[in-house]
Amino acid sequence: MPHGQSSCNRAAFLLTVSLLAGLSLFPAGKAMAERAVELPVLAAINANNRGVFEILLIWWDRKAEPDPVALQWYNAGVKLGDTHLGAMTRAFRYAVERTPAIHHRGTVSVRGVAYMPTSSDGPSAGAAMAVGFIAVFKGDTVRRGVALTGTLEPSGRIGPVGAIPDKIRAAAREGYRTVLIPQGQLHNAHWDLARLALELNVTVTEVSTIDDAYELMTGQKL
Repeated sequence: MPHGQSSCNRAAFLLTVSLLAGLSLFPAGKAMAERAVELPVLAAINANNRGVFEILLIWWDRKAEPDPVALQWYNAGVKLGDTHLGAMTRAFRYAVERTPAIHHRGTVSVRGVAYMPTSSDGPSAGAAMAVGFIAVFKGDTVRRGVALTGTLEPSGRIGPVGAIPDKIRAAAREGYRTVLIPQGQLHNAHWDLARLALELNVTVTEVSTIDDAYELMTGQKL
């Protein structure tokens, strides 16, 4: 396929998710670590209202094979259920579609990192993962201090999620001062995010599309 066409146009699009445990943080070595995108992921748990903060490390080896590109997941204390892995593969496909000028080949690897073993089984990180994958393909960096929660809709819009106050608390606890949430969820009968943001010294900003979130998280237009 000529350079500049999307790998997503291939009939035999290769997308695999491997569950691998007990591996080093960056199996490909120091050089890969330096090119990795650090993507914050916010989640909620039933045990309390403090939320959970995780980091997904995403890197691309840019090798000639496999062609088209493959996706690989390394388990590192963050257990993702079937729903979340489905959201990851959808975000990956979306990222490929949104970067048609790039020859997508080699392997994109994702590793979840948390202070303690956690479990997450929801699509609320879909939008954030889309931003992370696109950043890896484009060579952009995700700014530290900005986190996003929201589902990924096929159109590229960011869909609503639950337990946003818990996720804001998790972000604030880790020093994140800007939290991006889906459009229309700032005001809700179940929470007062404006008051919570003031208490935690956090800026809560609504975003409606991946394009909006990408610019705020990377400083680059998509």
